[in-house]
Amino acid sequence: MCDVMYDERTDVITFDGNPLTLVGDEVQVGQKAPNFEVLANDLSAVKLSDTAGKVRLLSVVPSLDTPVCDTQTRTFNQQAASLGADVEILTISADLPFAQGRWCGAAGVDQVTTLSDHRDVSFGTGYGLLIKELRLLTRALLVIDREGIIQYTQVVSELTNEPNYDEALEAARKLI
Repeated sequence: MCDVMYDERTDVITFDGNPLTLVGDEVQVGQKAPNFEVLANDLSAVKLSDTAGKVRLLSVVPSLDTPVCDTQTRTFNQQAASLGADVEILTISADLPFAQGRWCGAAGVDQVTTLSDHRDVSFGTGYGLLIKELRLLTRALLVIDREGIIQYTQVVSELTNEPNYDEALEAARKLI
């Protein structure tokens, strides 16, 4: 990440009211979703292209070990069954894969796939969701259709707030 220059935006998010900097290329509705490589809990590489042909709901969180991220991930885990097998819910954070696995086991989360962007932050920089000051991902939701086109984005302006779950779920349902 240090050798490449990325766009920086300072007017998008805050943490407890204090502005933070997002690094990377901001994605827009209607564009092809950039591919990325993250790690599964077993350290295997996972790419967005691995889920081609499905609707993808990306739930992006700073860390599963925080109350709002915990709530966000549990909420999507509960909603997963209502979306059916044609929708893949991916929760992406910069947490270590082993920590994600432990958290899922303790929380009983088994309907969403947790993925780690800690190694290369290729997801964070590719989607403009990497927080420069913290090297964590910001809170966001994205819905990508079966053809790989971004159909919905939501970047939560205050890091400590929950996202609008209903909007993202409705966007995913419209694509089924």
